[in-house]
Amino acid sequence: MEVRPEEPPPRGGLTPSEADAALARIEAAVDAGQTDLRALGFWRLVGRIKLDRLLVDREAERIGRVDTAVFRARVRARVPVWVGIAVLLLGVIAGGFAVWAAFAWRTEAWKGLAVVAAGVIWSLCVHSPTHWFVGRLIGIRWTDAFLGGPFPPRPGVKSDYGSYLRADPGSRAWMHASGAIATKVAPFVALARWPASGAPGWAAWVLLGIGVLQIVTDVAFSRRSSDWKKFARERRVARTRRDALLPGAPAAALEAVTGPPAVPGV
Repeated sequence: MEVRPEEPPPRGGLTPSEADAALARIEAAVDAGQTDLRALGFWRLVGRIKLDRLLVDREAERIGRVDTAVFRARVRARVPVWVGIAVLLLGVIAGGFAVWAAFAWRTEAWKGLAVVAAGVIWSLCVHSPTHWFVGRLIGIRWTDAFLGGPFPPRPGVKSDYGSYLRADPGSRAWMHASGAIATKVAPFVALARWPASGAPGWAAWVLLGIGVLQIVTDVAFSRRSSDWKKFARERRVARTRRDALLPGAPAAALEAVTGPPAVPGV
């Protein structure tokens, strides 16, 4: 999944006319060739719109068009999403063949390499299909598969941001978490096949090291820049929406979620 900067939304709601005017300004800038959505204030605006269900319904498709246009202008290494998912699922199958080879081969070194290869291949290939599958379950559509992210480049899938905004924010959070969880589980699945494969002990240590390293890097980095950051962000959106509707909630919190009053002071 692509990484977006996050800024805390300001207090207070947006009127439809304010949202329209801000999006019109951003659309004009994007049409003129600007692609830095953060500098244009796009993600800060989206953060405010996310809180208001009515504004989401009104502006989701428009936001999605802007997001997709900028993504496709900036990312060249992309293919239709079904192509990318098919290739990654073939990789998952290849990991299964690697496990079969670990059982079939007689040389211990080759057995060890095969079972380690299965863990590595699965770690690389299950992430995006899991995002895609869980997203489909909650109503998110997908537009592209791509290579990108921080070095080294890795496969990802691009959501249709209009459908993403319309999905329940709590469900969106778990969609983000799903890929991260699948990646961390993958080497341990291969490790579970190690005892019966007859592979040498070093293969088990390598798989364990891969799994632990991925967990450590998630704890150290992903909470600030990737899936777990997005998980926390969408959980906050869900919590803000819920808390604003509780009896006794501050007026500013309610306004952020339901929009300002139609008549000032009412």
